[in-house]
Amino acid sequence: MIRQLIFAAALATALTAQPAVAADGVRNVVLVHGAWADGSSWAKVIPLLEKAGLNAVAVQNPLTSFEDDMAATKRAIALQDGPVILVGHSWGGVVITEAGADPKVAGLVYVAAFAPEVGVPVGELGKDFPPPPGLAEVRPDAAGYLTLTTKGVMEFFAPDLPMAQQKLIAATQGQTNSSVFGARVTNAAWKTKPSWYVVAANDKMIQPDLERQFAKTIKAKSITLPSSHVAMLSHPNEVAKLIIEAARAARLP
Repeated sequence: MIRQLIFAAALATALTAQPAVAADGVRNVVLVHGAWADGSSWAKVIPLLEKAGLNAVAVQNPLTSFEDDMAATKRAIALQDGPVILVGHSWGGVVITEAGADPKVAGLVYVAAFAPEVGVPVGELGKDFPPPPGLAEVRPDAAGYLTLTTKGVMEFFAPDLPMAQQKLIAATQGQTNSSVFGARVTNAAWKTKPSWYVVAANDKMIQPDLERQFAKTIKAKSITLPSSHVAMLSHPNEVAKLIIEAARAARLP
């Protein structure tokens, strides 16, 4: 009888335990993709977050303007029941820097992302560094929307992915309005919210040294991965681990 009671207690504990995220931790993660991408950027990370007991949602940024991407992200935050970890890749870092001021946001995770200061245009953030080679493969259309060439995706955006994945990224990329590079944030949430940062050491779309500078400026806990610009696709386990760490550590005031 005692043995049966011990077994029942152990089984109940196993069924209710969440090994990766503490009971009082943040349960919701909102993932914000960058330019020339879509929500599928997070396809490899989402199952890992869900396995850890987190509720993960990927925003579908229209990439038509800073304001439109902000609105999409704010809608996603509003739909969450409880505190949120906000994660941004590339251009998505600009969006989470502003949207992170939302009182529901408990922490920020930047993945090879811009982390701007208030009032600084996105296009000027890397002015002290050599232009990344991938930008030479950006093509504008008559309406001011920018597309990354297939060569740009394969050689600069995601060179460490299999060819089939590279071609899929090129085919599904979101055209990005050039106006986003003139965007200026009016709030920098990293000044008041705890932050984490993934530096992509082999990035050819944003200079890795610029990423390191961002991580230092925002006082983020950072990791460096031997990754291209799309660290969440080439190193999903490591990226997910950092997001889970943020969810365990962050708390609302």
